[in-house]
Amino acid sequence: MGSGKAVGQDFIQYLNDETSKMLANFSSTETKQAIEDFSQQWFKLTQDALKDPASWLSLVEQYQQQHMKLWTALVGGQPAQAAEKAKELTSSLEQYQNNPVFEYIKQSYLMTSKLLNESAASAALDSAEQEKLVFYTKQFIDAMSPDNFAMTNPDVIKEAVETNGQSLVNGLNNLLSDMDKGRISMTDESAFVLGENLAVTEGAVVYENELFQLIHYKPLTQKVYQQPVLIVPPCINKYYILDLQEHNSFVRYCLEQEQNTFLISWVNPTKEQGSLSWDDYVELGVINAINRVKEITGQKSLHALSWCVGGTLLACAQAVLTARKDNSVASATFLTTLVDFEEPGDISVFIDPQQIESLLAQAKQKGVLSGRNLAVAFNMLRANDLIWSYVVRNYLKGKQPAPFDILYWNGDSTNLPYEMYRFYITQMYLENNLSKPDALNICGSDINLGNIEIPCYFLSTIGDHIAPWQSTYKGMELFGGNKEFVLGASGHVAGVINPVSKNRRHYWVDGNADQGAEHWLATAEKKEGSWWSHWSDWIKQSAGKKIAAPELGSKQYPVIEAAPGRYVKVKLEDIDNPPLNEAV
Repeated sequence: MGSGKAVGQDFIQYLNDETSKMLANFSSTETKQAIEDFSQQWFKLTQDALKDPASWLSLVEQYQQQHMKLWTALVGGQPAQAAEKAKELTSSLEQYQNNPVFEYIKQSYLMTSKLLNESAASAALDSAEQEKLVFYTKQFIDAMSPDNFAMTNPDVIKEAVETNGQSLVNGLNNLLSDMDKGRISMTDESAFVLGENLAVTEGAVVYENELFQLIHYKPLTQKVYQQPVLIVPPCINKYYILDLQEHNSFVRYCLEQEQNTFLISWVNPTKEQGSLSWDDYVELGVINAINRVKEITGQKSLHALSWCVGGTLLACAQAVLTARKDNSVASATFLTTLVDFEEPGDISVFIDPQQIESLLAQAKQKGVLSGRNLAVAFNMLRANDLIWSYVVRNYLKGKQPAPFDILYWNGDSTNLPYEMYRFYITQMYLENNLSKPDALNICGSDINLGNIEIPCYFLSTIGDHIAPWQSTYKGMELFGGNKEFVLGASGHVAGVINPVSKNRRHYWVDGNADQGAEHWLATAEKKEGSWWSHWSDWIKQSAGKKIAAPELGSKQYPVIEAAPGRYVKVKLEDIDNPPLNEAV
C-alpha cells in the first residue's frame, strides 16, 4: 500500500476526486432542481442588492476584514510562515485535530456561512421566496462544509494514515455500492430481512387487489373485542414502521390489547400503474378494505387508525362514507395527519407552482413520482443528520453504518402513481381544498369534514417537521363530533413509535380547546410515558363486548399467503431493474 505519507498525498487526493464525483452524481439527479432554485434565489438577492449597493459593499468589506485578521493570526504577518504551517499536515499526525491550517479553514467556513445566512435573512423578498432562499442557502452551506471533503477534514486524513489507506478503500467500496442503489445507506441493510427480524408479527394476507393487500393478524389472546381495528398506513412509505420488531411493534401492541387487528399493505406502484388516482386510493383502497374487514368479521362497523398520508386518505374516505350515510366506521384515529395544508411545515420550501410543475412533468413521463425523489426531499430537511453525516462516515472514513430498524425502513422508499400524486400535491398542498367545505368532489361525493360526527382521536408530536402539530390541531378543529387531541414528545416517527414497554418520553392531554393550539398546550396536562396506553384506553370505551379469538380470514376470504406478504417486499431496485423475463 505504501507509506503513510504516500497515502496522505495520493489516496487522499484520489478519494477527494471520487467524493466530488459522488456529489456531482447526486446533484445531477435528485437535487438538480434544488441547486437551480438556489441559484435563482441568489440572483434575486444580488439584484436586490444593486438597489442598495452601500449596504452590500459594507457587508463584503466587513467579511474581507475578518478574513485578513484570521490570516494574520495564522501566519503572524509573515507569508513565508504559511508554507511551513502547511507542512505540518503530513509531518505530525498527533497535531491534525488542532493544526492551525485546519483551524483557518474552519473559521473561514464559519465566517462565510455567517455572511450567507445574514444576507439571505435580510433579503427584501416576499415571505415564501424568503423562506426558500434561507433554506437553499442552508443547503449550500451544509454541502460546502470542510468536513465533507477529504482534503479539509483532519479526521479523514488521520484515519487514512493510521489504517494505511484501508479506510479509503472501504469508503470507495461503500460509495460504489450506494451508487448502484441510488441512495445513501444509513444503516447496515444486511442486518434486516422482512419476515425474519422485521414485520414478524404473525398473520396472513386474506385479500388483495392491484392497490393493496389486506393483512389479518393472529390474535395473541383467547378473546378479542368485538369491533375490529383496521390500520391505514401511509402509502408514501411502507407499513412495517408499525411492525418493526417485537419490542417496538404497534401492531403487536394492538394484539396484546385484545384488538382484532387488520392492516393495509399498499402496493409499490410501477409506471404501468401511473393512472391510479386519489379516488382509487379512497374507494378501491380504504373503503374497499373497510368493507372486506366487515365481511370477514361479520361486524357492521370497525375502528380505523391511520398515519400521515394514510390519515388524509382516511379523512377523505370517512367524508365520502358520511355523505353516503354509511356508518361502517365507529371511530377514527389520526396519527400526525394533515388535513389543513395552509402551513405544512418545512416541506413548504418545495411547494410552489414552479417546482410542482417540474415534478409533475417528470412524474408524468415516468408514470410515477419516484420514491427516491421523495426520500431526498425529506432528507434535505435534515441534511446534516440524514445526508452529510453519512457521506463523511461511510465514504470518507470507510465505516459501516450500524444496524437500526427505523433507518432501514426510512431507506425502503415507495413510488406514488402520477395521477394520485397530481391530485394530492395540487388539491391539498397548493390549493388546501380539503379544509374547505364542498371544495373537493371525491368518489362522487362533495367533501365536508365538518359533517364527520364519529369520535376521533388525533395524535400529533411537538417536534414534527412534516406535519407540524399546530397545523394538525387546526385540522382537528374542522371535524364535528367528539374529538380527543393528544400531543406527544419527539418527532414525526420517533414520537409515534414509542412503546409502552420502554416508558420513555411524555405526552400532553386535556388542554382547553376553545382558543387554538398554543392555548391548548398552555392548559394541557403533561403525562409521563407513551401515548399508546392512552389511546388503548380511549379505543376500548367503544370497542364492544369481547368474543372468542377468530381464525385468520374466513371461508369467503381464505389465507393467500403469510404476512408480511409480497407487496411490502418490492423494493425500488426491483421496479427499476426487473428480472429479464419481466423486462423483455
